[in-house]
Amino acid sequence: MTCDPTDRPAGPDAVTCTGLVHAFGDTRAVDGLDLSVRQGEVFGLLGPNGAGKTTAIRCITTLLPVPAGQVRVFGHDPAVDRMAVRRLLGYVPQQLSADAGLTGRENVTLFARVFDVPRRERADRVAQALAAVNLTDAADRLAKTYSGGMVRRLELAQALVSAPRLLILDEPTIGLDPIARTGVWEHINAVRAATGMTVLVTTHYMDEADQYCDRVALMHRGRIRALGTPAELRRGLAERRRARGETAAGDPTLEDVFRDVAGSGLDDTSGDFRDVRSTRRTAQRLG
Repeated sequence: MTCDPTDRPAGPDAVTCTGLVHAFGDTRAVDGLDLSVRQGEVFGLLGPNGAGKTTAIRCITTLLPVPAGQVRVFGHDPAVDRMAVRRLLGYVPQQLSADAGLTGRENVTLFARVFDVPRRERADRVAQALAAVNLTDAADRLAKTYSGGMVRRLELAQALVSAPRLLILDEPTIGLDPIARTGVWEHINAVRAATGMTVLVTTHYMDEADQYCDRVALMHRGRIRALGTPAELRRGLAERRRARGETAAGDPTLEDVFRDVAGSGLDDTSGDFRDVRSTRRTAQRLG
């Protein structure tokens, strides 16, 4: 699952955020974010609703401006080299991006055109992306006939068709059953193993982060509060518990670490009505 850190490609980190700030009115969704994602790793960005994860990702993907601080994607500044950054990215947002009225092949072809895949390569690249997520046999069916897991795999194919160096996944398995979730991750890891692609993912499923991420960052109120491998974070919590004289049954889990860092995670900044509606719609359509 993990890559040997000594085998990382030379060159700049895949993503670097330094003092990143983004506010909506008086609310600072991202408040001085410092973050580094190494080339070739699977990096999990975790945190409660309203922590600022999606806002940070939208700054990295050029969908939001960077009003303060700095973002670099493989050394490129999104504010200056927006198109250069976009050519390096594949992005699967929380909201559904597949068109139910198109076939799987047509959906992926549309993204190939949007990402300026050369026309002479387009058909082959579309076929390769569909094969990578095991949708070749269903490629010419309308997307509205797909199951939830197939829809998420289709969206992964859309993101992969441009052969991105960095794949960004915002809640990629939301609303999926455990079997479908495992299937999505198997395809992500297969592509990563074949290409060396870097993956930046947000998820509320702590078991996914523990199993599939090389490192994770726990974000709360716009800043990183803990960073390390899942094992390091679990050991750190065990040490803090011993120092506080606490006793607990069994070893800490990553969910325990999440709770320790974020507390209840319940505050008045945890998204808005549109965020809740969008998330529920996605879960309902995938379920």
